[in-house]
Amino acid sequence: MNVLLILNDPPYGTERTYNGMRHAVALASKEDIRVRVFLMADATAAGKKGQKVPNGYYLLERMLGAAIRRGAEIGACGTCLDARGLAEAEMIEGIHRSSMEELTEWTLWADKVIVY
Repeated sequence: MNVLLILNDPPYGTERTYNGMRHAVALASKEDIRVRVFLMADATAAGKKGQKVPNGYYLLERMLGAAIRRGAEIGACGTCLDARGLAEAEMIEGIHRSSMEELTEWTLWADKVIVY
């Protein structure tokens, strides 16, 4: 099964991106499930490497890395990155600059699309 998760909310301040990544990691841990995650809008900031959070707080950088290690493919909306002043070089290794064209391809690829 192919699953696409689309994340929209900022990495911190709400828990939607956190819960989306919890879901992505759990799905990527299952056999025969291929996972893709598309970061758009404020969720693109979740992919920035070198995040600093208070001790004991969840770290999306770590969660994204776990999903990547489990085989998930992660793209970040290029227009959204530009709007937030983020360069692809600032992103966690394994996250690539993506586009609406790729999101369209991923949507057609997916058996299930889940939006957070």
